[in-house]
Parts: sequence; C-alpha cells; structure tokens
Amino acid sequence: MSEPTTDLHLSQAAAHDLEKGFKRDTQELIIEGAGCASCVTKIEGAIKQVPGVTGAEMNFAQRTVSVSGDADRKALVKAIEKAGYNAKPIAAGSDNDAMEEKEKAEWAYYKRLMREMTIALLLGVPLMIYSIVGGEMTVTTNSERLVWLIVGLLTLGVMVFSGKHFYIGAWQSFKNHSANMDTLIALGTGTAWLYSMVVVFAPDIVPEMARHVYFEATAMIIGLIDLGLALELKARGRTSQAIKRLIGLQAKTARVVRDEKDVDIAIEQVLLNDIVRARPGEKIPVDGLVVEGHTAIDESMLTGEPMPIEKKEGDEVVAGTLNKTGSILFKATRVGKDTALAQIINMVKRAQNSKPPIGRLADVISGYFVPVVMIVAVVSALVWLNFGPDPAVAFAIVSATTVLIIACPCALGLATPMSVMVGVGKAAEAGVLIRNGEALQMASKITAMVLDKTGTITLGSPKVTDIVMNSADSEVTVLQMVASLESGSEHPLALAIVESAQERGLQPGKVANFNAIAGHGVEADYEGKRLLFGNEKLMRERNIECESLVETAQELATQAKTPMYFAVDDQLEAIIAVADPIKEDSIAAIKRLQHNGIRVIMLTGDNRATAKAVAEKVGITEYFAEVLPQDKTDKIVELQMQDEIVGMTGDGINDAPALAMANVGFAIGTGTDVAIESADITLMRGSLHGLADAIAVSRATLRNIKQNLFGAFIYNAAGVPVAAGVLYPFFGLLLSPVIAGAAMAFSSLTVVTNANRLRMFKAQEH
Repeated sequence: MSEPTTDLHLSQAAAHDLEKGFKRDTQELIIEGAGCASCVTKIEGAIKQVPGVTGAEMNFAQRTVSVSGDADRKALVKAIEKAGYNAKPIAAGSDNDAMEEKEKAEWAYYKRLMREMTIALLLGVPLMIYSIVGGEMTVTTNSERLVWLIVGLLTLGVMVFSGKHFYIGAWQSFKNHSANMDTLIALGTGTAWLYSMVVVFAPDIVPEMARHVYFEATAMIIGLIDLGLALELKARGRTSQAIKRLIGLQAKTARVVRDEKDVDIAIEQVLLNDIVRARPGEKIPVDGLVVEGHTAIDESMLTGEPMPIEKKEGDEVVAGTLNKTGSILFKATRVGKDTALAQIINMVKRAQNSKPPIGRLADVISGYFVPVVMIVAVVSALVWLNFGPDPAVAFAIVSATTVLIIACPCALGLATPMSVMVGVGKAAEAGVLIRNGEALQMASKITAMVLDKTGTITLGSPKVTDIVMNSADSEVTVLQMVASLESGSEHPLALAIVESAQERGLQPGKVANFNAIAGHGVEADYEGKRLLFGNEKLMRERNIECESLVETAQELATQAKTPMYFAVDDQLEAIIAVADPIKEDSIAAIKRLQHNGIRVIMLTGDNRATAKAVAEKVGITEYFAEVLPQDKTDKIVELQMQDEIVGMTGDGINDAPALAMANVGFAIGTGTDVAIESADITLMRGSLHGLADAIAVSRATLRNIKQNLFGAFIYNAAGVPVAAGVLYPFFGLLLSPVIAGAAMAFSSLTVVTNANRLRMFKAQEH
C-alpha cells in the first residue's frame, strides 16, 4: 500500500497518477478467492512474473498482497485474475482510508457468504433431517424419480448461487494446471451431485442397493463451508485490532498558526516547519520540537511507558501521543509518512505480512498437499470398487467425496499468519517493533543476551554525583570555574558538568587559551587563573600534588563513577565525580532474562573498574570492559562459536556491526527513532523490560503457531484415513461427507480462535 504523503498537493498528484494507471513504489491489493495456503504460492508467483515487480508478500490471514516495485497496477490485477483469483487495488490515501476500504470489502464479502450459506442450508437441512428420521433417499419408482429430479434441480441452483465461487476457482486452477481448496470442494460436491443425477435419470445402470442420492450432502457441504468462511472472516477481523488501534492514533486534523491565527487543517496539509498548537486533551498530529509552553504527554500508546512525560521548550513530541495538561506550540519536524507513528504502522504491517521459516514450511507442504489428496481420493474409490461390499459404487463415491472435502488445507494455511498477525500486534502494543517473521521466530530461541552498557543498562546521560573539596573555596565557585572551562566541549562528561551548573543557576563564563590534552583533560585561562581539569595522570605530569584525594577517587571509581581532578594555578582544588546512572528497572529486567534461562553478558568501552561496579549492581557476572565498537562483533562471533543463539542490545549506532552480526539485534529506541536498519527488533522505550517482553511475546507466538500447525496436521493426518474408510472393516464406520464438510469448515475457525487467544497474553514482570 502506498504510504501517506507529506502534503495535500502530493496526495492529489499521487491520486491523479493512479487514475491514469501510473506506477508507484508499493501497492497493496485485496485478494478474493484465495482459499488455502497453496494459493499463496500461486499468487506470489504470478505477481513476480509481472515486469517491474521486485517483491510480493501475501498475507493469507488478511487476504491481502503487498507488492514492491514499479509495476503497473492493471498488469498486477490481470496477472492475479489469470492465476484464477480476483484482486482489488487499495487506492492511495491515508492508512485510515485504506483500513476503511478493506473493512467495507470484507463486510460485503461476509454478507454475501451469509446469504449463500442461508440459501444452501434452507435446502440442505430439511433433506438432512428427512434422512436422519428414516426417510427413503433411494430411487425405485417413477414418482420418486420426479421428486428427486426437482430436488436435484434445486441443488443445482444452490451450486450455482451459493457455490459458484468454488467451481470458478477450480476451473481457473485447472486452466493453470494446478489445484487448490476449490478443486477439492468442486470435485467432492460435483461428484456427489452427478452421481445422484445418474441415479435419477438412469437408475437401471446402477445396482439396486446403490440407488442412493446425495443431494443433501452437496447442499450441506456448500452451506457449511460458506458458514465456516464467514465465521473465519469475522474472527480474522479481530486479529487486526492492534494495527487498527495504531491507525486510530493518527489525528485527522491539526491546528497550525498561520498569519498569527490558529487554523484547523487536514493532517495531510501540515508542512515541515509549520508551527502547530496542541491544547490539553488533544492528540499530537505530527512529530515536532516544542517552541513554547510546558506540558505532560502520555506516550503509552506508542512506547508502553505508563507515566506521562514532561515536555518543555526544545523537547521532542511524537505524532499520536496525547497532550495531557498544558497548551504548547511546536515546530513540525516530521510529517506524513516520515512521522514515528507512520513508520511504526508500516513496520508492523511489513512484519505481519512476513513469514517465519516455520510458516514457509507449511506453505511448501500445502503446495503438494492438494494433489496428494486427489490421488488418495482416487485410490480410495478404486479400493472400494474392487474390494468393498455392496453397494460398492455408492461406497466408492462416499469415500472419495469425503476424502476430498475433509482434506482441504485451510487450517494449515491460516496456522502461521494468524498467529504472526496477533503476536506482532501484541508486541507493538508493548512498544516492541518486530521487523520480520525471522526475528519473531529466532527471538524465542535466544540463549545468550549481550547488553551494551551506556544507554542500554544505564541512562546514557551522565550526571554530576559528587564534588569533593580540597580547598577553602565553595562548591559553587569550583562548579562555576569548571563549567566555564568545559562549556566549549561536546564530551558527555563536559555536558554533565555544564548542566549541573545551570541547574544551580550558574552561567559559564568565558575562558582564554583553551587547550584540549588528548586522553588526559583540558586547560584554559579564566579571570587571570590557570585552570586544569582531567585525570590523575594529567595531575602527576604537571607535578600537582593529589595524594590527599587519590584514595577518595579510587573509592568513587568502585561505585561506577568517573572521578576528575580540578586544579587552579597548580593547586588541587577538588574532585568532581560524574556517573551514568543505572536505569531504575534495569536490575529487575535483567533478573527476568536470567530467570528465563538466558545468559546475560555486558559489553562496554568503559574502564574495567566502572564496568565491574555496574555489572555487580545489576547482577551480571559476565562482562567485558574497554571493548572498542569494532571489537564487539568479535565477541558476538565468539559466543556463536559456543553454540549460543545470541541477541545483541545496543543503541543502534556505534553498535550497528554487532547488532547485524547477532542472531537477533535489539535497538533501544525512543519512539522517534524507530527505523534503525541494523536491528531486527526495536524497543521504543528505554526500559530493558521491553527486551524481556519481546522474548516473551516471541515465545508465546511461536508456541501458538506450533499448536495451530499441530492441530492442522493432526486433523488432516487423522481425517483423511478415516474418510477413506480404514475404520470400516473393524468398526463399520464410514464418515459422512456432510460431517467432513462441517469438520473442514470449523477446523479453520479453531485455528483462528486459538490465534486470537494471543490477544489475552500478558508478559509477567518478575
């Protein structure tokens, strides 16, 4: 589907291009007539043959296909129709419009199926009741022939009105030299009807004991399968709740300031650098930077973070979040498809469309399944004809029809995509963005988790924690001088000192003759004094006596703090300690990982003393200090050589090589930086609980997929032999085609219902 555009003019141009049949990068089409997993391979294969297509992914659960490349949409529709299916392009526009369009199409299809089901069962149910209470279903007299001829013609009407989509689909598949669910249903019901009509028109050519009609089976099977498809369609809609909620977060209008007046405009009309006003209780319409005002914003819908976040001038705000308290003005920095929310929606959609390896296996099996079933049905019929009791012909027809009907691999095709849709959506609700199906599956197998320290375990923003004086000067005076000295530096430790001074109301002054001493510290002149600030090695090189505070500095270092010496005119004035505080919930989150049997390892470029102190505080026993970014990859490989499935968690920038090398890369994001290409999974909030949540959701989803696949395989593995009649010689049991139709229809519903159980899943925080 095309992504939202950045302004109204572009949106109109895109719509105009589409009307003329021009091309676009990504298109989404609604597919009608896809009945089983084997259809997925056929549809994707047909689309990939269209010139300009670079990729095609069909979501069988949603019955949509996403096509990348610059192919003409008319050519895509034609290719899908040639493969035996119907396709309807989703027009360019907002995500809301696309979702509404898809829901309208599904509602119309649901109503059609219910009408068709009603007509079929109006005929089938009375016939079934008549059969159950002992009514004669055989043809022996001319009057019976007339009655059953009328019933046969009514059944033909049901086949045309309620089941024509099965027969059209089967014919299209036949023309394409393939077979699918429609083939099985058409052969099964068609065979039952044709045999019954032969009995009506020429009963003499059929043995007397075999003059049984099966019109009720044809009508009931069509009605029950239509009912199953309708109920499945309704249940499938619930699996899209997560993406609907995300799309629902998008504001439809924005209040911008133009010519010093507030103007309400459509969200598509907001331009970069527009000044936007957000009042209490309103959604933030686009991403931006606060330029005036102060407020608290609820970001829980995007990040999973429960507490509102304070926002002031210079802070970022994100589209889709809720302004709680104050009125603010902010400058639009990302609009349309570039907002964090739009990126999240697109990432979730792509992940829901993707297939984990276990799902691709099911698709391959389904591709061979239908032809195999047809062979089994023929063999079953031949065995009954040659070795079965009288009436052998009737038994052969019943067994072949039942095998064809019960074996439809609908449940098999739904097993994986239904669970993936719900699982990926559930993760997104918790602020976890899973990029693809491979990552979803692999995350469940992680045995070792490597954590970067700065910004992952810690906040990533150092703070001044201690000022230890060695002179008569006050802390304020020392902080004023050090802040002046460091005001020109962009080093994180320097920024921490300047921020600390500003928090106390101190403004840095001007320095002269500034000199940065690589790996040691800085020096400069300030108000006639020579200032020196750096490590112990720098002090000793300048022959400044610092023995009195060395022990204190070492003690601070054991507490994961970085001590720095400050001297004025070659006299030691103080030690200032800066630390990167550990996040409040890092300890609990790491315990969760360890509790789940995951080996947790910390990697950091920091010194060994600081690394040891942080590791001890958070309960990590394995850590590697003074590791350069380029060497982190080697550590990942080293762990993989030990047969570990490795997850790597970092900030997604200097950790990019390690993230890419790991089996699963987790990027710590903030909700506005959600497209870190090197990571497989992005955690939008800074908490490591998101990491544990991602693994928990992954494990629950994979468990659900396995349950669905097991159920679908067992159903077919057990159902086909019973339908073929293996129990008849021992127990006299032969499955009715009607029961087979009901079982096939409701097996799909069982899979959908089981997948929907995932919506109730909650990751437990220990």
